[in-house]
Amino acid sequence: MTTLDDRSVEPDDRSLEEFGYRQELHRSLGRYASFAAGFSFISVLTTVFQFFAFGYAFGGPVFFWAWPAVLVGQLLVAACFAELAGRYPISGAIYQWSSRLSNPSFGWFAGWIMVIGQVVVVAAAALALQMVLPALWSGFQLIGTDASPTSADGAANAAVLGVVLLVLTTLVNVMDNRVMSAINRVGVTAEIIGAALIIVLLLTHSKRSPGITFHTGTAAEGGLLGALLVGSFTAAYVMIGFDSAGEMSEETHHPRRTAPRTILTALTAAGLLGGLVILGGLLAAPSLTDGHLGVDGLSYVLTSSLGDGVGRVLLADVVVAIAVATLAIQTAASRMLFSMARDGQLPFADRLAKVNPRTGMPVAPAVVVGVLAAVLLLLNFASPDAFLAIGTTCIVMLYLAYAMVTGPLLVRRLRGGFRVEGTDETGAPLFSLGRWGVPVNAVALLYGLVMTVNLAWPRGAVYDPSGGHWYFRWFTVLFLVGTVVVGAVWRLTRAESRRAVAVPEAVA
Repeated sequence: MTTLDDRSVEPDDRSLEEFGYRQELHRSLGRYASFAAGFSFISVLTTVFQFFAFGYAFGGPVFFWAWPAVLVGQLLVAACFAELAGRYPISGAIYQWSSRLSNPSFGWFAGWIMVIGQVVVVAAAALALQMVLPALWSGFQLIGTDASPTSADGAANAAVLGVVLLVLTTLVNVMDNRVMSAINRVGVTAEIIGAALIIVLLLTHSKRSPGITFHTGTAAEGGLLGALLVGSFTAAYVMIGFDSAGEMSEETHHPRRTAPRTILTALTAAGLLGGLVILGGLLAAPSLTDGHLGVDGLSYVLTSSLGDGVGRVLLADVVVAIAVATLAIQTAASRMLFSMARDGQLPFADRLAKVNPRTGMPVAPAVVVGVLAAVLLLLNFASPDAFLAIGTTCIVMLYLAYAMVTGPLLVRRLRGGFRVEGTDETGAPLFSLGRWGVPVNAVALLYGLVMTVNLAWPRGAVYDPSGGHWYFRWFTVLFLVGTVVVGAVWRLTRAESRRAVAVPEAVA
């Protein structure tokens, strides 16, 4: 076997030695590429366009205020992650961090829940094409005539478009990581420019004042609190995945210095841009009461307020953002699979842990993530309600996995067993919250647990609006329980098989 000492390596590559790993992934990502990994996972244009209509339908204009609340909560979580990214610059961030802060079993379940959640996020991101492509050109409505994702035609068409996108992103994810990174950087740049243009154009076409955001409108039936709780789904879905910069640590130059900063900057930039896009959409919408905003969302605002020409150009930019987001999420999920398999913690670990020496890419994990996400898309053929069930399930999975890091981290802090010491690759001190560590960590954990319960709560009006599909109402809870049960069964079976092998050896 080739070791680090057998070949010429960069100083960054040596950082893995202390954790017992050999550098196999190619280290080629700079600071902007690291930022792009986190920003493209969040992908403001993808997620805001996908869930704006939902937030408005259930919350009315006041759902805007859920955005800054979620942003503050997620920034607290990101600050904790930034500390860990500098201390543990390893692929499979959530799994690695949780395992080192608690114990291998707890960390394994954190990684297991996270990677399944990431697979669901890949499927959810691919479904976002349905919110944009048919509005861009009616020829993209390949099945039926109703483009709404909540209709039978729209749901089925979303699945078809999503599968096509997954084929393309899987192909890119098995190429050289420099190709993947280049596509990511170009896509993120286009998304930032597009988001800035959308904000400027919407704000210059305003038809009402920002005071409208204090109204619930006729959409909110559960009062102000209910509007904010359900409206927070949009913000919660958008502002996840900022930990991707940590996932890509083994492919990043100077990861101890770069990853903590890009985790925070990616979330901050996405949070500010997304909030302004939502505000601009509310102010520029032709009408807040004609029903279009709660069904067609921001696509309707762009084409009706800015005209077909400008609106379609901006929608084309959103398509690029969706494609790059799907690519980035699939990349992050494949790195999580690779990291867990490298430790022998997954079925078929030997195959999943292999890295193509020429490209530096773990091929099998990328293919597995793509295939599993495509299978999830088939749920859309069963019912249009699957669109929302898939979207909210992935948020809950990631929020819970995040809490399985911030929880053990808080316990370690309270016991005095967690300190950020040492320097990064440039000799500067590692990122640290210092004396703010305990309060920031405590609020981050509380926020994560409250949001997990809020998102998973089986609201009939949200998850089963048409009635008769109890399994969609309980889909998130059932999926989470099933994920844990399957993981526990595999671990128990694996433990039993190891004991069965060990007994004859001991007798002999």
